[in-house]
Amino acid sequence: MNKKELVDKLSEQVEITKKDSARFLEAFIHIVESELESGGNVRLVGFGTFQVKETAARNGVDPRTKKRIKIPAKKVPKFVPGKGFKEMVR
Repeated sequence: MNKKELVDKLSEQVEITKKDSARFLEAFIHIVESELESGGNVRLVGFGTFQVKETAARNGVDPRTKKRIKIPAKKVPKFVPGKGFKEMVR
């Protein structure tokens, strides 16, 4: 399912216009991004948690040159599904 299809489904389920459901989805995405950018997380009980994870610096190998390279530490967004969501997908 892509973004347009999700907007269509939201519109059907909540019985609002597609324009309003698109605005809602954009606002939700913006809120999650802003919270993660500020170092917080977004916890939706039963669904899951959006959070930022820090990866450690590590050594790697450039596949083209086979030379060892240092990969710096960085922060990456992560979604951890909730228990109810995991069980439903099984």
